[in-house]
Amino acid sequence: MNILLLEDEFGLRESIKEFLEELGFCVDAYENGDSVLEASFHKNYQLLLLDVQVPGINGFDLLASLRESGNKIPAIFITSLTNIENLTKGFELGCSDYIKKPFELKELQVRIEHALKTECFHTQENLIGLSPRYQYDAQKFTLLDHGISIDLSKTQKRILETLIKHRGCVVSIEQFQDEVWGEYMDPANIRVQINQVRKKMEEEIIINVRGLGYKIDT
Repeated sequence: MNILLLEDEFGLRESIKEFLEELGFCVDAYENGDSVLEASFHKNYQLLLLDVQVPGINGFDLLASLRESGNKIPAIFITSLTNIENLTKGFELGCSDYIKKPFELKELQVRIEHALKTECFHTQENLIGLSPRYQYDAQKFTLLDHGISIDLSKTQKRILETLIKHRGCVVSIEQFQDEVWGEYMDPANIRVQINQVRKKMEEEIIINVRGLGYKIDT
């Protein structure tokens, strides 16, 4: 999953980036709002982490511009501006959450997971191309082979949806536990379930990244 981070404080920006990358996210970090505005139109992000008081366009105006352009990517403000006026403004602009500085990185992880779950597998695409042969219908939650539906169990669908949601990034066993089962599950059982999904397709759509997890390339 691709996350865009806007934070002008170098130490905090690097700490957040390193922490999230260890969790398996792909993070593009910026210190200037103008750079973020340009980047958001050239890359597919699934979440925005925005400081408000930054050089260039500030976080509030940045989100306002994105929303006006039709961009509905979930956004979390990370800022010291937490009076009621700023909180109200942030939510009116369409942010998913607010996190007050200073904060524990674990708290940021919890808020990110909540924002993503709230989105409920949101995608602007109905048919997601996995290869010239295979597609995933995000509206009907169906895997298609040349347009023909492939039978998947409920768990197998959730595994595939998790990989698609994080496409381009490695999904760890721990992430599967959290997002598919919501509790601890034997890693061996998880691998068996993933391999069952892989066997449903004659192409190597789901890639095993040894020692790290699994991914679907963009």
